[in-house]
Amino acid sequence: MEAQLKAFLERAESVLDRLDPWLPATRAPIDWSATLAARWQREGQGGYLQPLKVDLGLSLDDLIGIDRQRQLLAANTRQFVEGLPANHVLLWGARGTGKSSLIRALLAAHAGAGLRLIEIERDHLADLPRVVERLSGNRQRFILFCDDLSFEAGEGDYRVLKSVLDGSLERAPDNVLLYATSNRRHLVPERQSDNENWQMVDGELHPNEAVEDKIALSDRFGLWLSFYPFSQEHYLDVVRHWVGVLAAQAGLEWHWDEALEKEAVRWALGRGNRNGRCAYQFARQWVGQQLLAC
Repeated sequence: MEAQLKAFLERAESVLDRLDPWLPATRAPIDWSATLAARWQREGQGGYLQPLKVDLGLSLDDLIGIDRQRQLLAANTRQFVEGLPANHVLLWGARGTGKSSLIRALLAAHAGAGLRLIEIERDHLADLPRVVERLSGNRQRFILFCDDLSFEAGEGDYRVLKSVLDGSLERAPDNVLLYATSNRRHLVPERQSDNENWQMVDGELHPNEAVEDKIALSDRFGLWLSFYPFSQEHYLDVVRHWVGVLAAQAGLEWHWDEALEKEAVRWALGRGNRNGRCAYQFARQWVGQQLLAC
C-alpha cells in the first residue's frame, strides 16, 4: 500500500511539473505608494497590472502652442485628483501634436498628490471591467490611458467601452477616469453613406440609428480636446524650445539664426509634416551633431 501511494505521489508530481509552465505566475500586489504607472497585460483568460518605470522629466511648460488644451485638461485633472467631479477625456486630432505627451506631463505634475497612470491597449478594452475592479478601493486616483484609440467597421469592442464609461448598471469607481487619444473625433470610420438617410445602406433599415450608435461612443467622453496641425511659426517655436532645453542639459552654447531656422524647415519638409514630434526629433539631431563636432 505504501509503495502504491509513493508511486502515485511521484506521478502526480511529474504531472504538476509538466503543467507548471502553463499556470499563471503568482503576482505580488502592487505597492501604489511607490509605483506611479502600470500597464495591463493580458494573460490567458485574465491579466495583470505590470508596474512601469516612468520618466517624469516632461513638464507642462514643455508643451508649446497648445495652451487652451493644456489648461482645460490640467483643470479637469486637478478636479479629479482633489476628489471633485471630473470628466472622461478624448484628445483627438493630428498626429504628433502633443496629445500623449500632455497626459504624461500631467502624471509628472500630480504624482505627488496621488495620481497614477494605467496604460491599456485598444485590443484589451474588453478587460476594462477587470482593470477597474482591481483599482477600486485604493486611495490613489487612476487615469486609464488608451493611446491611438479607434475602431474599424464591424468591430463590437466599442460597446464594451461605452458600457464601462457610462452605460452599465455598475458605475466605475470615483477614483478612475479614462483619458484616450485618437486621430478620429468619433473613434469609428465615418462614410458619406452614413448621411444618405433617405435610402437603405448595406441593408440597414434605419441608417440614422446606426450613425447615432457610432457617435454615442464619443459622447461618453465629457471633455473633447481638439489638436490641429502646426503652422510653420508654431513648429519653429517648438524647435527653439527643445533646442534650448537639450543644449542647456548638455552645456552647449548656441544661438538662433537664419541658418538654423532653414535647417529646421528643411527637416520638416523632408519628413512631410510639421508637429511637435518632428520638432523634438530635429532638436535631438541638431544638438547631437553640435556636440559631436566639439
